Amino acid sequence: MFSVTALGEVLIDFTDHGVSANGQKLFERNPGGAPANVLVALQKLGHKTAFIGKVGTDMHGKFLRKTIEAEGVDCTGLVSDPGFFTTLAFVALDENGDRSFSFARKPGADTQLRAEDLPKDVIASSKVFHVGSLSLTDEPARTATIEALKLAEAAGCVMSYDPNYRDSLWPSAEAAAEQMRSIVPYMDLVKISAEECPLLTDLVEPEQAAKALLDQGVSVVVVTLDADGAYVATKDGAQIVKSFRVDAVDTTGAGDSFWGGFLCAFCESEKKPSEVTIEDAASFTRFGNAVASLCVRTRGAIPAMPERSAVEALLAELA
Repeated sequence: MFSVTALGEVLIDFTDHGVSANGQKLFERNPGGAPANVLVALQKLGHKTAFIGKVGTDMHGKFLRKTIEAEGVDCTGLVSDPGFFTTLAFVALDENGDRSFSFARKPGADTQLRAEDLPKDVIASSKVFHVGSLSLTDEPARTATIEALKLAEAAGCVMSYDPNYRDSLWPSAEAAAEQMRSIVPYMDLVKISAEECPLLTDLVEPEQAAKALLDQGVSVVVVTLDADGAYVATKDGAQIVKSFRVDAVDTTGAGDSFWGGFLCAFCESEKKPSEVTIEDAASFTRFGNAVASLCVRTRGAIPAMPERSAVEALLAELA
């Protein structure tokens, strides 16, 4: 049984790493991709996970497979396809550690996952099934994602969603909103950023956007507010959970590490999504905040995911 199986992109983040001796920008190769980041966070926290996606047979695809397998993630569903190049993301960091992206993905291997590639037994053996929206940008991955959601729903999985909007990968904000909203009816647990509120709901305020998603049948909504923490809502209430103040070195993977921590705490509660109270959700969020606060102190995404012992030590220190 897997605590969490995720479908989507695993890719290379080429992260801004200063300049060379002759003044040229340097990039550091880091393994990443939001769904894969979430799984590695969970593995570090002691949970068994599985990944579904596609990479090329190039040097980057081989590196990514080796990296996430070394973290303990089950890669039965990771297809290596010689016909497509592994997706690359170039990440520029500003003085605050915040990011801007440029993708090499026309097409990238992650967009070429097909419905026939899906490992049905892995999906059926999962407590939580997690997706983002990048697998909805192009066919055939869009169809594969919908088919996977249907399989997961039929298997009784808890459904988890982090849209992880990247504007440069969509033809327009309207196209992104249409596809991102299309899978909300499947979802039990949803994490969105403040920027994504209008894309998912046409509403700007986190409180209103969260209510709109709850009204569509989502059990728990978390709206991340960057340094201000997160707005958390369930059917019985809502509250803001403050973040842990840190000097961020690199925010790559921050949201993914947070959601990995949240899903970890949710799985360990052994509650159904409909049973999660606002107190439960706030507790899950605080745990996720602790994971994220440790992640951003180190460069990269997958390499920065903290061990469980470090998270527990931080929470004990702040208790």
